Amino acid sequence: MKRIFEKFSIHLILLSVSILSIFPFIWLISTSLKGNSENIFAYPPTIIPQNFTWANYVGVWHKVDFIGYFINSMIVAGGTVLLNLILSSMAGYPLARMEFKGKKFAFFSILSTIMIPFQVIMLPVYLVTLKLHLVDSVSNTAGFIGLIMPFAVSAFGIFLMRQAFLGIPKEMEEAAIIDGCSVWQLFWKVLIPMVKPSLAVLAIFTFIGSWGEFLWPSIVLTKESMYTLPVGVNNLQGMFSSNWRFIAAGSILSTIPILIFFLAMQRYFISGENEGAVKG
Repeated sequence: MKRIFEKFSIHLILLSVSILSIFPFIWLISTSLKGNSENIFAYPPTIIPQNFTWANYVGVWHKVDFIGYFINSMIVAGGTVLLNLILSSMAGYPLARMEFKGKKFAFFSILSTIMIPFQVIMLPVYLVTLKLHLVDSVSNTAGFIGLIMPFAVSAFGIFLMRQAFLGIPKEMEEAAIIDGCSVWQLFWKVLIPMVKPSLAVLAIFTFIGSWGEFLWPSIVLTKESMYTLPVGVNNLQGMFSSNWRFIAAGSILSTIPILIFFLAMQRYFISGENEGAVKG
C-alpha cells in the first residue's frame, strides 16, 4: 500500500510539473484562436476560446511576408545543421580514435568553451563578420553566410560525436583497415553510418537552436526581406501595435517546423542520447 501511494505521489508531482511547463504554450494557442471581442488578459485566464476563429492565422499569413521569413529560416537552419554534422564529426573522430600530441589539451580546451556565452564573444564576432563583408547589405548570399558561420560548429557537437565514436568497438576499424579501407573510407563508409543516432540528436538540437535564434539575426540583418522567423514575428509587435493575437498566431506557426523536424527524427533520439553519455 505504501509503495502504491509513493508511485501515485510521484506521478501526481510529475503531472503537475508537466501541466505547469506546457501551460504557457496552451495559453499561446488559446490566444491565437480568440476573436477581438474576447479579453485575452482576463483573470482567471480562459483557455477555451468563446469566439473561436482562425482569422488571426489568416491575418498574419497575408499581412507579412511569412513565406519569405520561413524560407530564410530554413536556409539558415539547414546550413547550420549540415555544417555542424560535418565539422563536429570530423573534429570528434580524431579526438576519439587518433593519438597525437596535445590531444587531451585540445579536447578540454574545446570543452571549456561551452562555459562561454555567445553574448561574451558577440562583439568580436560581429566585427569579424563586418570585416569579411558577410552582411546582407553586400548581398543576400553574404548575409546568409554571416548568419550561419558563427554557429557552424559547436563544442557540444564535438563532444557528442566524440562520445559516439568512442562507443564503436575498435575491432570494426581493424576489420575495415584489413579490408583495404583508407582513413577517409573508414570514416565516411564505416563509422558515420554507425553513429546515425548521435547525428540525429545533434541535428535536432542544432535545428532548434538555429531556428529560434533571435539575437544574432536581429543584430546582423538590415533588410526586412532577409528576416528570419523569430525576427519577423518580433516585428509584428510594432507593425500591429502589439496585436497579441497576431503575435501568438505567428509564434505558433513558427514552432510547427520544429515539431515536424523532431517527430521525423524521434526514432533516433533516445538511442542517440544514450550513445552521447559519458563513458569511462
